[in-house]
Amino acid sequence: MYFPMRVLLSQVRIADPHQHALSAPCDILIVNGYIDQIADHIEDETAERIALPNAHVSPGWVDLFADFGDPGFERKEDLISGCAAAAAGGFTEVCLVPNTSPVVQSKAELDYLLHKSKDQAVTIRPLGAISKDLEGKSLAELYDLHAHGAVAFSDGWQPVQSAGLLLKALEYVRAFNGIIIQLPDDRSLSAYGLMHEGIHSVRLGMPGIPAISELIPVQRDVELTRYTASRLHFTGISTRDALEVIAAAKQQGVQVSCSVTPYHLALTDACLENYDACLKVIPPLRAEEDVKALKQAIEQGIIDAFATHHRPQDVESKQVEFEYAAPGMIGLESFFGIINRELPAVSLLQKITMLTTKPRTLLGLSDIQISVGKEANLTIFDPDQEWIFEEKHIRSKSHHSPFIGQRLKGFVYGIVAKHQLILPHVSPQ
Repeated sequence: MYFPMRVLLSQVRIADPHQHALSAPCDILIVNGYIDQIADHIEDETAERIALPNAHVSPGWVDLFADFGDPGFERKEDLISGCAAAAAGGFTEVCLVPNTSPVVQSKAELDYLLHKSKDQAVTIRPLGAISKDLEGKSLAELYDLHAHGAVAFSDGWQPVQSAGLLLKALEYVRAFNGIIIQLPDDRSLSAYGLMHEGIHSVRLGMPGIPAISELIPVQRDVELTRYTASRLHFTGISTRDALEVIAAAKQQGVQVSCSVTPYHLALTDACLENYDACLKVIPPLRAEEDVKALKQAIEQGIIDAFATHHRPQDVESKQVEFEYAAPGMIGLESFFGIINRELPAVSLLQKITMLTTKPRTLLGLSDIQISVGKEANLTIFDPDQEWIFEEKHIRSKSHHSPFIGQRLKGFVYGIVAKHQLILPHVSPQ
């Protein structure tokens, strides 16, 4: 809903990375979409008072990699349903992959995305295609895309396989301090695989996707980034070996960064025992030792950010044999409850930093602070609430999630953004 003139968030704790500590409970008065007062207690009978149990407020969260299918695949998701899912998950800004029809490779496609979503509380941040038609053969018009609203460049679910083309892209974006986002996947090694290559793939009789299919492109792309002195971000990192390469590159001053999905933190290849098509994802669910390495890398600050890899599929794409099922699961609405449950050793402020300051810095977006006079761009949540994720919490068109029925920790109430207050849920019982 659009803001009433005055909204009072009552007795919330501010989780702002800039303050380095949670605040004591306080009131925040928002007038016409801007923060008007922050005080221990505010009396304002004209304001709509919002009082929620154990409510915390942080700068709005950013998702670095999601798929809303619009235009071309609206049967799976569209900008309206995708934005509703994002708001329900606590995200005020979402980066969308260019894997649409037509591909996001010109001003026309950018204008469509930005115009159609302009009235939504969630801000769409388009990722422009690296290669024309995502074919990996020739560069798209990167500067034109940058000039008209693309915040970064990626071929999304079809990562660039050609070292020569990626080198050209890295050189090109360096001129305006742009960034390339790669899903590390060597398709010549992973093309026929259905799950992580290991003991479970052997037991289940399914072709495996070896960890080296992630390691090799990470090694290659690190060296290309070093050579060009450009910037590159790996999304969906899933293996221990790839993490070691990234950690070493960072220590050497190479401008690489990486993000991890919630499902790679919560699930392993052992979960595929029942051939559940919801668990078919790219990169695949990895071994237990890889999951442990991911969590340790977050604790050590090696992993920079999170990315939901929200990839809705329609019923026809999932309710088939595992071999023929399309990869992907939804990830926005359940996101915080998963990462908060799986990372008890990571402080709340570090998690918020990975959702706010880090992705905004990577994308070159302006900083957000919770202070008087600033436009309200906020996520409202309870980090301690345990709840059961159910279909009623889903706003996406797709309901394909292996987390339905699971107990999660950390409940999102909603967002304040673009002069709108979105509170899609009441606290679960």
